[in-house]
Amino acid sequence: MLNNIYTFPQRYLMISVPLTLVIAFIVGTVFDTRFLQPVVLFATIIMIYVTMIGFNFKELTSVQGTKVLLFSMMINFLIVPFIAYLLGVTLLREYPVMFAGLALSALLPTSGMTISWTAIHKGNVPAAVKLTIFGLILGSLLTPWYLLAMVGQIVNVDILATFRTIITVVFVPMILGHVTFKLMMKRMTLAEFKHRVKPALAPLSIWAMLFIVFVSVSARASMIVSNLELIAIATVVLILFYLLNFFTSTFFAVKFFNRDDGIALVNGTVLRNLSIAIGLAVASFGAEAALIVTIAFVVQQQGITLYGKVAISRWFKPCTAEADEQPIKQTVRKPIKA
Repeated sequence: MLNNIYTFPQRYLMISVPLTLVIAFIVGTVFDTRFLQPVVLFATIIMIYVTMIGFNFKELTSVQGTKVLLFSMMINFLIVPFIAYLLGVTLLREYPVMFAGLALSALLPTSGMTISWTAIHKGNVPAAVKLTIFGLILGSLLTPWYLLAMVGQIVNVDILATFRTIITVVFVPMILGHVTFKLMMKRMTLAEFKHRVKPALAPLSIWAMLFIVFVSVSARASMIVSNLELIAIATVVLILFYLLNFFTSTFFAVKFFNRDDGIALVNGTVLRNLSIAIGLAVASFGAEAALIVTIAFVVQQQGITLYGKVAISRWFKPCTAEADEQPIKQTVRKPIKA
């Protein structure tokens, strides 16, 4: 019974995410859940820590990830900002503050969920880690200047705080995961770990992800409900934004990469760092900017859940049975057929 509850989110991800969103809205309109926000950091660490147990550190320095990294930088810092700018000047011209919120969402790529979703989809996790690290660093450096060009107002980004975030949510879980794995290897074989322990750890990462979604949405549920007109406008813009991003990333992933790298590319370019974006939105632009980023949480989670369901059955089909047994390090390097 308990095991069925524990593994439910992993087995029924298409149900788990929408159910979490509904519960978050209901709870958030009745109770103030903002006191849970400090716990989100720990949930993020747990989410990444679980995926890092058994992670091969040699893959992080491998030159094999250079191509996917370069493509992700091109998409994240050229194509995605351009898409956001076009949507902003055409659909949000009368709502400049919401335009700023959209720009913030577009300019801060990758988050802990990039790594988590890549692991869930059994893609190239080392490549996803690279995209997360480089994406956060470049995003923090470039965001003020992009905002100046896009919305005419520069935003002060705390570079040191961003680096601390990177260390906390990426490097700390990596180190803890490596230490945990080494301790486990003293008590069991690698085969035992892959077949018995690793599958048991996977649902924990998804539970942590669902908790993050719950807190992010429920803490702002009242603000969302009280701004229905703005919600409708923001929802339309964000759906278009994510649809264009999914289409662009999938095009490059299918045309230029194998299955594993393609999954990492999509997750590293479509998923945005909305936690940092909403903090900057509140501090620099106000409620309307924060509103569109909040709705982006909902659209992004639903989008990646639906996309994963379709993509894994279509253009990201597992190449062999071996791919299912090796969720961290993929060895099959076959081109994807669209």
